[in-house]
Amino acid sequence: MNLIKLSNFKNKHFLALVGNLVISGFSVLTIAVLYRVLTKSDVGTWFFFLTFIGLADSIRTGFLSTATVKFYAGTTLQRGKEVLGSVWYLAILLTGAMCLIDLLFFMGIGFIKNPQLVLVIKWFGITFFSSLFYQVAFWILIAEEDYLKILWLRLINSGSMILIIVILALLNMATLFNLLLVNFLTNCLTSLLSLLFGYNKIRCFFKRTKECIYEITHFGKYSLGTNISSNLLGSINTFVITFMLGPAVLAVYNLPQRLLEIVEIPLRSFVGTGMSAMATAYNTGNMYHLKFVSKKYAGVLTFAFIPIIIVAFFTADIAVSLLGGGKYAGTEAANIFRLLMFFSVFYPIDRFNGVTLDILHQQKINFYKVLVMICANIPVAFTGIFIFHNVWGVAIASPFTLMAGLLFGYYHLRKHMDYSFGQIIELGYVESLEIVRKTWAKFKSK
Repeated sequence: MNLIKLSNFKNKHFLALVGNLVISGFSVLTIAVLYRVLTKSDVGTWFFFLTFIGLADSIRTGFLSTATVKFYAGTTLQRGKEVLGSVWYLAILLTGAMCLIDLLFFMGIGFIKNPQLVLVIKWFGITFFSSLFYQVAFWILIAEEDYLKILWLRLINSGSMILIIVILALLNMATLFNLLLVNFLTNCLTSLLSLLFGYNKIRCFFKRTKECIYEITHFGKYSLGTNISSNLLGSINTFVITFMLGPAVLAVYNLPQRLLEIVEIPLRSFVGTGMSAMATAYNTGNMYHLKFVSKKYAGVLTFAFIPIIIVAFFTADIAVSLLGGGKYAGTEAANIFRLLMFFSVFYPIDRFNGVTLDILHQQKINFYKVLVMICANIPVAFTGIFIFHNVWGVAIASPFTLMAGLLFGYYHLRKHMDYSFGQIIELGYVESLEIVRKTWAKFKSK
């Protein structure tokens, strides 16, 4: 207990980081196993299925997750019950609608010839429903900043899945069908536990009000569009590669995408804690703290990413071999990873631009921003494939897409608060030095 003090388990940043490390660590282990036991085609099909699940979840999460944090964090007990009841009503409504759409497609499945699409239709409805209860619990726990409970739920969900997959691999039973079944069952387990322990507060369902439902719907319509568009942006390349180059090439392209977890882990952690802090600041009228958090988090993460990027650049081949195995060595994966890591230094500023706009009720700007990014991505991706005839044609679209969104969001955020790249870098530098100083002082005192 000397290495990790008990006080750390009360620190929201530490718990959020550990939670994301857990989910990402298990994800990386799962992918490492799958890349070794499944064919390239099956791996590509698995990611194709996850893309559709992600798009559907972007509707539910995009509409309600930010709204839950926005209206629930720092509010009164009675108001909180109204918010959660309204969130539950809308979550059930959206989930039911998506499952009904899948059922309609299932009735006409005999007319669909693409095997990847057939698989998606067969498994989509039950998989999407199985995650409802624990997804709502996550939104609530983020608003309450109870990251210890989030950590336990993530341990249950991801830990049980990787454990079963490893067992199946050892028994030579790791097939695509079994993978889909395990994913469904682990979702059911996590949802059941979130229900039994009361984390998702489903009893508040009866406290919903028409006024609150309308308020959340009005707020969520732009964040919904943003999330759908954002997921569509990430999915466009998946669809382009699958239908134009094949699922085996998609497996190669997704390998460096998964390696990006090295920067996505801390980024998601700080975005989660930062969003709840900014929402509380906004709801209490403390605009100074809202701006401070936005600039501080973006700046500190920018400086933190620099050494990570340098190390990743020189160890890309090793990372690809470790995650994907020998059959992916010598592919385009390592150099694509280098390209993506180089531009990841801009991720923190871009991500916090978006979160801050949401908190300031400027969701429509985020929606327009993603549309701008899509307009930048599609022509570059298709032109790239036309020129290169391989996965590089899609990979080179990423930098153009990122910079288009970054500049658009930055331009519009400056209209609503005192904000500049210079302030972000300056504050990030000062705060980074302070973090290093405090860490060194604690180390010397031991």
